[in-house]
Amino acid sequence: MTGLPETGVRLQKALAHAGVASRRACESLIAGGRVTVNGEEVWELGSRIDPATDIVRVDGVVVQLDTAKRYFVLNKPRGVVSTMSDEQGRRDLREFVEPLGERVYNVGRLDTDTSGLLVLTNDGELAHRLAHPSFGVQKIYIAKVRGRVTPAVIQRLKDGVDLDDGPIRADAAKLLPGGSDGGSLVEVTLHSGRNRIVRRMLAEVGHPVRELVRRSFGPLHLGTLRLGELRELSAAELGALLSVAEDGTEAAAGITAGRPGDGKGAKGMRGVAAQGNPHGRRRSEP
Repeated sequence: MTGLPETGVRLQKALAHAGVASRRACESLIAGGRVTVNGEEVWELGSRIDPATDIVRVDGVVVQLDTAKRYFVLNKPRGVVSTMSDEQGRRDLREFVEPLGERVYNVGRLDTDTSGLLVLTNDGELAHRLAHPSFGVQKIYIAKVRGRVTPAVIQRLKDGVDLDDGPIRADAAKLLPGGSDGGSLVEVTLHSGRNRIVRRMLAEVGHPVRELVRRSFGPLHLGTLRLGELRELSAAELGALLSVAEDGTEAAAGITAGRPGDGKGAKGMRGVAAQGNPHGRRRSEP
């Protein structure tokens, strides 16, 4: 590759500092043609980069070179406002982030009555990009609704409904087992960021929401994170999230939470690289 700066940080050192692997393993990744800088393969071990401006990928997954940037997921409880300071004195996000000792931003919002996955970060640029309505990160919600949902209702959600602010259709929808007390459980997948969109869609098809949980945001999943808990993203999750933010949702639709360097590329990567991180080291958690 041409055009790399003659000054700056050696590429293998930057990758090792970012936690991708040991320095020697990072050298192997570079020599194997698995590292790109600004979209071009880099083979030379002496290559230098500017961590502040260059976009570095391993196996197609973006690596965050600035280790001061931190990324978290919160399982937001119901009744908590998605802001760091609420003028009305309601519960807000401060009670969860104050122990971090640094300022973070929430990526988008969840309704006060909605629980589930909320991303928090001190990376203001990423937060703005992912939260912008034009970006359209795909999200999955589980809704407990009134009434017995039929296959025809599910199909209507996928075909689309007309709301006051325009038509909308789910990217995917399905009926889940476990409904009770005259209600049903519905999984809705969509990329729209319109206000209270899931609640309005389900009300339009005759099944008002009783409870709503966001289970995923892009490549991130709530998993077993308990209500009110906050955890830092793993290197695998961070790589997937940064790649989605850089490529856009369509280009990065196949990216899952894989760790850079595990040898399977951006699609379907799992676990820690045997050759990329032989000791299984990972980012520390708060």
